[in-house]
Amino acid sequence: MTADGTTALGGTTALDGTRRRLGSFGVWLMPVTLHATPVAVQREQFARIERLGYGSLWSGEPPADSPGVGREAFTQHGLMLAATERLVVGTGIANVGMRHPAAMHGAAATLAEAYPGRFVLGLGGQRGDRPLTALREYLDAMDETARTVLPDVRYPRVLAALGPKAHALAAERADGVHPFMQPVRHTAIAREAAGPDALLIPHQFLLVETGADAARGAFRAVFGGRGRTRGGPYERNYRRLGYGDEDLGGERSDRFVDDVLAWGDEAAVAARLRAHLDAGADHVLLNPLAADLPSAVDVLERLAPLLTA
Repeated sequence: MTADGTTALGGTTALDGTRRRLGSFGVWLMPVTLHATPVAVQREQFARIERLGYGSLWSGEPPADSPGVGREAFTQHGLMLAATERLVVGTGIANVGMRHPAAMHGAAATLAEAYPGRFVLGLGGQRGDRPLTALREYLDAMDETARTVLPDVRYPRVLAALGPKAHALAAERADGVHPFMQPVRHTAIAREAAGPDALLIPHQFLLVETGADAARGAFRAVFGGRGRTRGGPYERNYRRLGYGDEDLGGERSDRFVDDVLAWGDEAAVAARLRAHLDAGADHVLLNPLAADLPSAVDVLERLAPLLTA
């Protein structure tokens, strides 16, 4: 962020307008779920999410080495924008390993121009052996492109920052941070690191299930024994937060699962979501664990009276 409180691509006007539109709660949908859902069904369910009163709709993108498990991010998020009228739509995240910086800015600026005030670019992923240095250079190239390609189009930019160095880069070069699958205490750390004015948009897995074994088992069926917590920035960050081998090995400890999965009845899940707001979040993204998209939206409908009134 520059001395006048703006990033090269965002700016205070774009950021303030987006913050007003977001409200407190939005939705994050699994790329694999959207990959398996016909576009006609997606349109119906996105409109349903909007009617429920949520403020945003996000999804991710498959890793650069696994491109066959999801749809291309900007095509997917363009569909989300076209299917709704007011929702803010965010990439969580657009993978820097999958496109040139000029293509990233061009795609983001096109959506932002077509849907003013409704698009947030979330960036993440790793490139090379020095990922933060590579990300800084990637942002430099995006900003250079923006001087001549759609230079008058503004959109907020947030980074998938977890640790202190990534938070420092976000504070300098972005409008905020979008942490994925982190406990509430990380939200408080991110707020302190990002500063009072940055957008802080954490993601929260959830399951409306009162049985501990059933809830934890459902999470472990997706993430146990593999996945993004194995090595890399996620595991390093969990260890910074105090999780040890007993938490991160095997199928994850009960303590770890309970910290990253909001489970229980509707009131208990809503309380966990509000805890992120109390810890400093601007906007919290609900990610129901569900068999398919309509089932996920059914869960969102059950929670909506506690969150969106």
